Amino acid sequence: MPTDTRPALKNDRLLRALRRQSVDTTPIWIMRQAGRYLPEYRATREKAGSFLTLAKTPELACEVTLQPIRRFDLDAAIIFSDILTIPDAMGLGLHFVTGEGPQFRNPVRDRAAIDKLGLPDMETELRYVMDALRVTRRELDGKVPLIGFSGSPWTLACYMIEGHGSRDFGQARALGLNDPDALHALLDLLSRAVIDYLRAQIAAGAQAVMVFDSWGGLLGPAPYREFSGRYLARIAAALASDEAAREVPVILFSKGANQHLAELADSGCAALGIDWTVDLADARHATAGKVALQGNLDPAVLRASPEVIRSEAAKVIDSYGDGPGHVFNLGHGITPDIDPGKVAVLVDAVHDLGRGRAKGSGR
Repeated sequence: MPTDTRPALKNDRLLRALRRQSVDTTPIWIMRQAGRYLPEYRATREKAGSFLTLAKTPELACEVTLQPIRRFDLDAAIIFSDILTIPDAMGLGLHFVTGEGPQFRNPVRDRAAIDKLGLPDMETELRYVMDALRVTRRELDGKVPLIGFSGSPWTLACYMIEGHGSRDFGQARALGLNDPDALHALLDLLSRAVIDYLRAQIAAGAQAVMVFDSWGGLLGPAPYREFSGRYLARIAAALASDEAAREVPVILFSKGANQHLAELADSGCAALGIDWTVDLADARHATAGKVALQGNLDPAVLRASPEVIRSEAAKVIDSYGDGPGHVFNLGHGITPDIDPGKVAVLVDAVHDLGRGRAKGSGR
């Protein structure tokens, strides 16, 4: 196995926290930290001409990944990309419609369409993601860790079947009722693609990876276990058994699926992302110390005054309590209307309030 000659990390708080090891203060990064709330992002997006050009040009993706790291004292960078890269590489014709979000020209709604799909090659169809990771890892020069990510099989399937965003993804859920074998065929293919994708990201330089199960919370208890949870567990287990990937922490974030935290904690992942609808104390109890927890400030708090932001950050840190294993984050992505100055307040508050809270022997 080749020796990694890239610079050692100057700030390893995130990786230590994900491994439930002692850190000097609570680490923080923010979902969608590279985004429209930053004026420098908007300028780069305008230069690119389209979102897809921005995401598919490694140098530009690197630039917007680094922008929040230059501006704030964050403890991690997350590669700028999109969760729909895999279905796009499968030939579904991803495009973005102003005011409506992502859409696919070729949705898949039956077994015949699903059977025509194939696994994309990670160093051809998705090479732009790997190149963006390589460039960004080099440009970070060890300042903070770099996070890679993917959408979950269920979330990817929702968009692929519906063809666009939706409040309830009724067509995807209907397929699970009317032809569960077809949906499982799609989810099986997608789980294999996600495993390959995350392995390739790790090889390209990702030091932690995250799976976004954005729509798992739409499912009832039994359908969740059948169509979402089992595939998340498959991904975590596959990476844990891979010699080249097993040392890289895996974060699972299944939004709205808080009743399944105990099951997810048994998946073999390093950490669970937690949305803002549950107290971290309850999440910590449910997961019984098996995993680190990431979260979970309500994104709306960033619209409040600096005093309120600090107070609400303290509540999150207090809810988790003392001991290692907490990564501070929002309970979902930052919204485009947020004043960047409020983010600076939050980052500084977390580092101040978290100091001394995360001591412990680790595991």
